[in-house]
Amino acid sequence: MAIADDAAVAPNQSPGLVCAHHHLYSALARGMPAPPRTPSNFMEILELVWWRLDRALDADTIEWSAKLGALEALERGCTAIVDHHESPNAIEGSLSIIADACAEVGVRVNCAYGITDRHGPAGAAAGLAENDRFLTAGGRGMVGLHAAFTCEPDTIAAAAEPARTHGVGVHVHVAEGESDTWTDLRGHTADDWWLVHGVHLPDDHGLQGTIVHNPRSNMNNAVGYARPTRFANPIGLGTDGIGADMLDEFRVAFVRAREHDVTTTPDDVWAWLEAGWDLMPEARADIVTWNYAPIDPWRLAYSPGVSPIHVDIDGERVLENGRSTRVDADEIRAKAAEAAQRLFTKLEAL
Repeated sequence: MAIADDAAVAPNQSPGLVCAHHHLYSALARGMPAPPRTPSNFMEILELVWWRLDRALDADTIEWSAKLGALEALERGCTAIVDHHESPNAIEGSLSIIADACAEVGVRVNCAYGITDRHGPAGAAAGLAENDRFLTAGGRGMVGLHAAFTCEPDTIAAAAEPARTHGVGVHVHVAEGESDTWTDLRGHTADDWWLVHGVHLPDDHGLQGTIVHNPRSNMNNAVGYARPTRFANPIGLGTDGIGADMLDEFRVAFVRAREHDVTTTPDDVWAWLEAGWDLMPEARADIVTWNYAPIDPWRLAYSPGVSPIHVDIDGERVLENGRSTRVDADEIRAKAAEAAQRLFTKLEAL
């Protein structure tokens, strides 16, 4: 069935796509200084690259990374982002900065701050407070946890409580690498939790929630293949911060699944992309007009280079002939590049 049939629009149109797991702060990471030494495993990638980057973030770089990431998402037909953020030296107000930046571009966002004990009890408390502040103020989001292996059991329980109070799920990395222990999550999860990666989860893990598959990131970090079809949980599709080109991520997910099981069809993998609409249902009413027709999974799986021409979000034309109508794309890219250089200078001092 063509995707356009579901949206009741033209053959070259589809609903807005959803990135079910993103790290918008990674938009400024391209070109960052090399780590002190070459990482040789997943833990070293975290310690030498990403945990250094998040410590260098401040309000300014958070803002420009979010604007650039949202703009790039829009330009690829992604109208909604489920973001997972960490900036241990700039926690308070960070989720509002991200939400405001995405709103300026016109892209929908669901925000969460990744609580962790990596920076001590005070850091965990500040992350918890930021999630609660943002949700109490009416922000759209979830409660974030970095991962069970960087959180004490009491911290996991503390995150689950405000999630229940606010009626939202918890957005957490789960079993990404072999060292990413996850059993402390048992007894806390619910159907509205967002369980990201799940590479090393056993088939009978007993966790509730949607497992969000990030194939390109998993290959890049050499953590293994999650084999998503083995799970009874719903499956979503994210990028783990490597942009928000969801058609491209769909193709990567498809060929990786086919390598594992040649009977996998494009429809099977497109169903993972559709799971994003369960969390961000408004995106299903957005309209993306593409430079290709008809839009359906079997054609898209084998058709690189498909790009949006126009994007309408909530009835507003926010991308016209490939250009943003709300913001100056050239200005965002120029100012984001300046912010990136400031970020790189701070990184070199860490």
